[in-house]
Amino acid sequence: MDRNHFDAPLMTLRPPSRHAASRPLLTALALAMAIALSACASLTSRSAPLPEVALPAQWSQGGAPGQATALAQWWQGFNDPLLSRLVTQALQANTTVRSAKAALAQARALRDVQSAQLGPTVGASASAQRSKTGDAPAGNSFHAGFDASWEPDVFGGQRNALSASEADAQASASSLADTQVSVAAEVAVDYVQLRGYQTRLAIARSNLASQQETLQITDWRVQAGLITSLELAQARTAAEQTQAQIPALETSIAQTRHALAVLTGQAPDAMQAELDVVASVPLAPADLALSIPAQTLRQRPDVHAAEQQISAALARVSQAEAARYPSFQISGSLGLSAIALSSLTSGASVVSALLGSVSVPLFDGGAARAQVRSQEAALEKTRVAYEAVVLSALKDVEDALVSMRGNRERLVHLQTASTSAEQAALLARQRYASGLVDFQTVLETQRSLLSTQDSVASTQAELSADHVRLYKALGGGWQREEQPVSPEPSKT
Repeated sequence: MDRNHFDAPLMTLRPPSRHAASRPLLTALALAMAIALSACASLTSRSAPLPEVALPAQWSQGGAPGQATALAQWWQGFNDPLLSRLVTQALQANTTVRSAKAALAQARALRDVQSAQLGPTVGASASAQRSKTGDAPAGNSFHAGFDASWEPDVFGGQRNALSASEADAQASASSLADTQVSVAAEVAVDYVQLRGYQTRLAIARSNLASQQETLQITDWRVQAGLITSLELAQARTAAEQTQAQIPALETSIAQTRHALAVLTGQAPDAMQAELDVVASVPLAPADLALSIPAQTLRQRPDVHAAEQQISAALARVSQAEAARYPSFQISGSLGLSAIALSSLTSGASVVSALLGSVSVPLFDGGAARAQVRSQEAALEKTRVAYEAVVLSALKDVEDALVSMRGNRERLVHLQTASTSAEQAALLARQRYASGLVDFQTVLETQRSLLSTQDSVASTQAELSADHVRLYKALGGGWQREEQPVSPEPSKT
């Protein structure tokens, strides 16, 4: 039955309240009406497959695909007990993770609310009244009974609403997993940076001590009249420049320590004593094997969340379409009525009623159709968002692989340069003390040594951070859980 949109009054069928014999007839009439209306309604089947995104056969920097490395608890591969403990604590106490858990609990509760609406509702009521009219004596009346109502989901609107709520709950679960992946990676990156800053601080202090010794030697040579005050000024300048780097590194250490404490759900200074114990930069295992791009996307919770958002949007399109068709309701009540409270259990009158109704919004100015178009636009928005998430995931992996390869090559050359710079600085100091080379040679070798050693420490930390970013880009160890089977959305 194709219908236009006109406002129609509620059509009700009311049986005599005290004649139980009419109930079967009324019930049959209501069901016949529902069947007749549903039979003449034209429902259109809908489907929304995931958008097609061209995926490469393998990563450009990852080599040939093989048996992928297991990513569960990837942080343990760094062999740093403190790092593992910090990540575990953050996954339990981080405020963002706790908020995501609350959002998941809310989404599941809303799903349960929607599920409950598919069945009938039953309530109980009781009342007592004392009234007086004119000169007549006051009288009492007591009532107790049950009320029940049910809205048959003829066109699937409620089932689609439940399907949307179920998809929202699954998307929320994936969002929680994505939050946990991000928090674990953030803790690991901050921890690696902290150890990198501490290593660089130790290098700066070591070079400062060497430069101060050179400054002392230079001062003695000036007093002996062997060199001019120019060399002394240059030596002091180099020492002060190195000294100036120390407060900046100490500030970075303190700020990173504060960030780690907050990530683990603690006050900024809560971990000062523990994290001030200097340790080396944790190194990731070198035998990481990548999965192919298609498998990687299935490992990422943000991609799964985007898939579920498409499912939810599709169900809401069907729900909006179902709202354009008639709605039905069956309700009834059964109770006792008496003039005395004691009579409710004996001698009370039985009061019953049964109501069947259908509501047909025949004219709404096009609001229902506009609502369908709105949900269709929302569906298209989620499909575009899914494509964006997939492309961003591919970019994350490729960026991490490129950065890892570049930092590996850079580290090799920097380590060689650092070894040579250390030898050059030692020889220059020895020859300067013997008067065989001028001070400019010493100054240049010391500056080169500090620069290369600092670069080695920075690159080592950045390389470990690249591994962390790659683990995150690959899904961070999250695995899809088997989801409960949700009701099939009604195709409208």
